Amino acid sequence: MVASKKIFGIVLAGGEGKRLMPLTADRAKPAVPFGGQYRLIDFALSNLINSGLTQIVVLTQYKSHSLDRHVSQTWRLSGLLDSYVASVPAQQRLGKRWFSGSADAILQSLNLLRDEKPDIVVVVGADHVYRMDFTQMIEAHIASGLGATVAAIRQPIELSDQFGVIDVDQNDPTRVERFLEKPIDAPGLPDAPHEVLASMGNYVFNADALIDAVTRDGERTDSNHDMGGDIIPDFVNREDAGVYDLRRNDVPGSTDRDRYYWRDVGTIDSFFEAHQDLISTLPIFNLYNREWPIFSQQLNSPPAKFVRDAKGNLGTVIDSIVSLGSLISGAHIERSVLGPWAQLESGARVVDSVVFDRVQIGPDAVVQRAILDKNVLVRPGAQIGVDHDRDRARGFTVTDSGLTVVGKGVCVEP
Repeated sequence: MVASKKIFGIVLAGGEGKRLMPLTADRAKPAVPFGGQYRLIDFALSNLINSGLTQIVVLTQYKSHSLDRHVSQTWRLSGLLDSYVASVPAQQRLGKRWFSGSADAILQSLNLLRDEKPDIVVVVGADHVYRMDFTQMIEAHIASGLGATVAAIRQPIELSDQFGVIDVDQNDPTRVERFLEKPIDAPGLPDAPHEVLASMGNYVFNADALIDAVTRDGERTDSNHDMGGDIIPDFVNREDAGVYDLRRNDVPGSTDRDRYYWRDVGTIDSFFEAHQDLISTLPIFNLYNREWPIFSQQLNSPPAKFVRDAKGNLGTVIDSIVSLGSLISGAHIERSVLGPWAQLESGARVVDSVVFDRVQIGPDAVVQRAILDKNVLVRPGAQIGVDHDRDRARGFTVTDSGLTVVGKGVCVEP
């Protein structure tokens, strides 16, 4: 069924990501490093590519240089048979203005759809961590005969006020009755009263229906021009929206533990917790699924290396991920994720932390419950995450849960 349709992918990657500051001070949210060697956008693009989509555009806007470079360097398809992943910045096609919302981003990029003339358009966010076979969702969408389908994941009903919640038709749970934005009294599902369906920010549209919806939305003065807040409710009001429960999706190679994993990493705390999901013996999200790989830039780097320090002390690494190019000399690493080319010297301790590319941590330094952006230099004996008042006094971000975040290129003195 899908083979007879022309499918086009749109990745919405213009997000500013204010709640991830300072990690987004110099880059768009989808370009934030994740899991050692990846960027957040790699998960959305990997899902689309693994699902067989070969024409994909990435709509960018906010501080997009790092993101545009990553897409161009990493996601080069062969160019045969019109296959491509292309980064498309805001072009001001409808006047001297930038994108005013995700729906407006599509409205200002309708030339892409008119050029390719697809039958079906898959629209996804660029900053969620998950695996999903969109082919199965597309098949369900086509079978429904509806103009739009929203991907949704089951969540405990007590968390409904954190999501856009889909209230389904009691007689047909594949159709959307109402779309509720962070409700405090959401109704439970017919087959699971203790659960709700939360929108994943992924959609499948009939191309003509999407073009009509964003065009009409662009003429409204009372709209925020948002896909989830305006476009989907418009389809719901016209009884033309369906819902696709992620539990219907079977990704090759997935396990019972990570089959329905999806996480919005929109805050520092959720970003950190998603990293913790990677490092357990039986990970909640498994990066080692060869049947549905997460692709990213392949760095020209040597393997990670673990050596004794000058005194003969051999460091320890427990429940952690260490990326290519890293050099660990007599240091202790526990429940942490280290990005490429990290360097830890004798006696350094890194516990419950996320370390980005090319971070250097000197002898006897301590890093605990912290996130260090690229090129941070931690001087010998310096401490991060030990004294929160001192961290704040040095200008570091400290979350309510006690996570310390150090911005890019900072030198941390003892």
